[in-house]
Amino acid sequence: MIYLQLFWEFFQTGLFAVGGGMATIPFLYDLSDKTGWFTHQDLANMIAVGESTPGPIGVNMATYVGYITGMQEGSVVHAIAGAVTASMGLVTPSLIVILIVAAMLKRFRNSPLVQKTFYGLRPASTGLIAAAGIRVAFSNLFDAAASSVNWKGILLAAVLWMLTNKVRKTKKLHPIVFIGFSALIGIVFSMG
Repeated sequence: MIYLQLFWEFFQTGLFAVGGGMATIPFLYDLSDKTGWFTHQDLANMIAVGESTPGPIGVNMATYVGYITGMQEGSVVHAIAGAVTASMGLVTPSLIVILIVAAMLKRFRNSPLVQKTFYGLRPASTGLIAAAGIRVAFSNLFDAAASSVNWKGILLAAVLWMLTNKVRKTKKLHPIVFIGFSALIGIVFSMG
């Protein structure tokens, strides 16, 4: 039964998270609250891992949630089944839509209604991605449970912003350099 629920939850996420993997994050916060399969802190960790691993972040996160949910059922076999089920649930709506669009593309390619619809989807996907970014930033910079501010996180964010936007020599560096720098500083902060 858990696999059917996993598929359905991620099917809904895949159906409504227009705009890519980051647009799935608000849905995952709601899923966390609704099911208890993972915590908000787990989600923050998933985002970090999902961003640093190859592949689309939405699929990576669906795979991870399916895996940990399956592990709660008792074995690695359940975990793998959960990972596959959640991933398939997430991508199935896209596959269905792509097949329908491909079948009708020639017929409606120049339709003003189709062009206006895609134009209208842009603000929706931008809003979902912005909501995800704000929520991730807030959860990492402020500890709502303890009503405290993560000053180390704010300092790190300020330093990274300065290095990527204001320091001429570092503005041209590849983003992986800053990801590595952030990881190193995070390790140093967690030790102290």
